[in-house]
Amino acid sequence: MSRACIVGAFEHPTRKAEGISVAQLHMQSARGALADAGLTFDDVDGYFCAGDAPGLGPMSMLEYMNLNVSHFDSTDSGGSAYLVHVAHAAQAIATGKCNVALITLAGRPRAAGMKSAKMPLAPTPDTPFEAPHAASIVEMYGMVAARHMHEFGTTSEQLAWIKVAASHHAQHNENAMLRNVVTVEDVVNSPIVSAPLHRLDCCVVSDGGGALVVTSEAVAKSLSRPLVAVRGSGEAIRHPSAGRIDLTTSAAAVSGPRAFSEAGVTPADIKYASIYDSFTITVLVALEDLGFCEKGKGGAFVADGNLISGIGRLPFNTDGGGLCNNHPSNRGGMTKVIEAVRQLRGEAHPAVQVADCDLALAHGTGGSLATRHGSATLILERQ
Repeated sequence: MSRACIVGAFEHPTRKAEGISVAQLHMQSARGALADAGLTFDDVDGYFCAGDAPGLGPMSMLEYMNLNVSHFDSTDSGGSAYLVHVAHAAQAIATGKCNVALITLAGRPRAAGMKSAKMPLAPTPDTPFEAPHAASIVEMYGMVAARHMHEFGTTSEQLAWIKVAASHHAQHNENAMLRNVVTVEDVVNSPIVSAPLHRLDCCVVSDGGGALVVTSEAVAKSLSRPLVAVRGSGEAIRHPSAGRIDLTTSAAAVSGPRAFSEAGVTPADIKYASIYDSFTITVLVALEDLGFCEKGKGGAFVADGNLISGIGRLPFNTDGGGLCNNHPSNRGGMTKVIEAVRQLRGEAHPAVQVADCDLALAHGTGGSLATRHGSATLILERQ
């Protein structure tokens, strides 16, 4: 069966966008991804964006970029939205809705002075029950980490290895916000932000953006770019279920198996993984739920550098990820796909490029693991 392919990928280099609007960041990212693919705005007939897009989302951005498309999608599931968009673009292409799909992300929370994210205060059904407590995102993830430690004996030192791995990769990324290599001791000795999470367990807050171009296989083969096929995808939403919730399990336990089943591969086949890393605990839970290790064994899996390229069993986030590189618009899913594409093309930094990388996973998480969140998983293959 013909598969959609990712032919263009671009990560905006800014980490503090002073004097640049969100719309401009979207536009510049789109231009970069199209140039990477060898295409122009005139070739685009499908457009995808999420809640970070200004104004009326696709209506505003299509006008701003002067695009006339036959298909658009503004699905929003937080940080996982852009992986959902890749899957939805592939589905739209398969059904003839479009042939060249553009996906964009942008944000400037750092320039705007945002320091931490509070839970949404929109008039949603959950607002009357949660808003009075004014819980922040980090407090909610602290609950998840505390529960995981209680259930399985996970330690702060084990979580710290995730940050250590990200820092080993970020040192080679000239655009990364945090390029200094850190140790386990550095992480556990950094200030507690929300017990048991330390400051270095948390992602950076950055401005920036990114874009992807997904096309039909026929269009992809006409271009002079390496082919990265969308082999499998899965998406899922998890919510508190009227109080019946397991804080140690995420929606990745559903989206992951769906993606692997569609792709016809197993976790053991994956050469590289991009895992959403808003916090170190986010990575740990996802690794378990995606099947890279047993539930409760994530701490042992990540210990001793098993996520470090060239050393470990599963190299992850070789751009430094959200923990060290960037986390634009407080939504890091886009960059997870971008780095997976780089790895499959053989275009990652030579110091972190995975040898013979032909099959990669990208996984995004949006919302809060402690309450409601969306997960999306992609299996990508070098053709």
